[in-house]
Amino acid sequence: MEQRRVTDFFARRRPGPRIAPPKLACRTPSPARPALRAPDSATSGSRKRARPPAAPGRDQAGPPARRRLRLSADAVSSPSSPEAPDSLEAPDIPACPSLGQKIKKSTPAAGQPRQLRSSQNQDTISELASCLQRARELGARVRVLKSSAQDAGESCTPEAKGRPEEPCGEKAPAYQRFHALAQPGPPGLVLPYKYQVLAEMFRSMDTIVGMLHNRSETPTFAKVQRGVQDMMRRRFEERNVGQIKTVYPASYCFRQERGVPTFKDGVKRSDYQLTIEPLLEQEADGAAPQLTASRLLQRRQIFSQKLVEHVKEHHKAFLASLRPPMVVPEDQLTRWHPRFNVDEVPDIEPAVLPQPPATEKLTTAQEVLARARSLMSPRMEKALSQLALRSAEPSSPGPPRPALPDTPPATPPAASPSALKGVSQDLLERVRAKEAQKQLAQMTRCPEQEQRLQRLERLPELARVLRSVFVSERKPALSMEVACARMVGSCRTAMSPGEMEKHLLLLSELLPDWLSLHHIRTDTYVKLDKAADLASITARLARQARAEEGL
Repeated sequence: MEQRRVTDFFARRRPGPRIAPPKLACRTPSPARPALRAPDSATSGSRKRARPPAAPGRDQAGPPARRRLRLSADAVSSPSSPEAPDSLEAPDIPACPSLGQKIKKSTPAAGQPRQLRSSQNQDTISELASCLQRARELGARVRVLKSSAQDAGESCTPEAKGRPEEPCGEKAPAYQRFHALAQPGPPGLVLPYKYQVLAEMFRSMDTIVGMLHNRSETPTFAKVQRGVQDMMRRRFEERNVGQIKTVYPASYCFRQERGVPTFKDGVKRSDYQLTIEPLLEQEADGAAPQLTASRLLQRRQIFSQKLVEHVKEHHKAFLASLRPPMVVPEDQLTRWHPRFNVDEVPDIEPAVLPQPPATEKLTTAQEVLARARSLMSPRMEKALSQLALRSAEPSSPGPPRPALPDTPPATPPAASPSALKGVSQDLLERVRAKEAQKQLAQMTRCPEQEQRLQRLERLPELARVLRSVFVSERKPALSMEVACARMVGSCRTAMSPGEMEKHLLLLSELLPDWLSLHHIRTDTYVKLDKAADLASITARLARQARAEEGL
């Protein structure tokens, strides 16, 4: 009896197979495993305890497919398994029966009557049909919501009703539209990006034509096109050659010639080719003119100057469209108007290049009949005459294509009348005249004046730095070299000692009572009045800068 009790104790403590908790609705449960039977201790002759079965998920393989589909005895015996609570289910989506329940309903037991089986099958089919119908309704609702969201997004987009949407391919990239703003150095007569590309094309074309011309080889467009594209890594077409002819018509002479030797299979020697001959001045000794490096540089400068003159014409039209209109002499113009968008200047219209002469081609049956009437049989002549009558019927002409308008120059945005309501018209005219005078001074300012104004803007800060240098050094005078070195290390703007010396000379010129220069032998010494008020010094410098700027 004691031995049996011990055996029963270990049998109770032995871990048995775990039953998986019931799954929620609309989820496929894990395959049910058959209930493991405990080994019969009475029939087995061995005293070893049976090992608990290992989970087939890690090291051992799972049960075969047939045993996976077999339900456990508890699931078959208790058809009313616990379901998920109502709070976990969606409010709109009905709970779908689990896969085990569907199998249980669709697979009747052997002892059940036939009517009960048919009723269970009908219930399963009806449930599946209701789930499918609900899924279709939800899909239709999602599509309606998506379409309404797209309509709302399109209605929020600020577009003009009568204005067609511009295709994305026609809009130039930002590095071309704002090329003039990204140029280094002080602003001046900067060319648009497309004009700079055309100037580079002319330079490459002139180089290739010069190489071919200097070795007595006829320059053709095919040779020049291949060379320019290899140099620039950019497409070079006849349209670009026409633009070059428009800008600089005295640079080349274009002709259509045949008999030019070519080394290409696609071009015959009898075909017409566009030849490019540079127009050069005759040499004094009567020799054949050559395109030397100096001439190439001179032609390049002339082409750039002509491009600038072309932009000046559009700038002049822009100034005439302002209110009040402005007139700036072209020889005094040093920079564009601040509101003039340089990169919005329209392209140069290409000039017409010589075309190969039109050769006679037989295009209609009447021409063929007239040329070969004597070589045809009567039946063939009759057939061709009938074909000529059918092809001679007039065809409806196509609608004429509308001409594209030229791009007008950019105009400044006019102030709305509501924003200027209540403002005196006389005051507005004076403000506009003053602004026009300021812009005129900016456009006609020479580079030397521009550099002087930049230095004047830095002088208030440099005056404070110079006084701090003298205070830290505790000396009444410093040499120019030492003072420049100390100020270069203390100033926020990166400058060279030579540039700093120019600022000190200008400072001594404007404020001789505060900063004085003394030349002793070969050195120059700087002496500063430390007792002067620094605020008044900076105010005087600011007034001087505004006076020279024209405000």
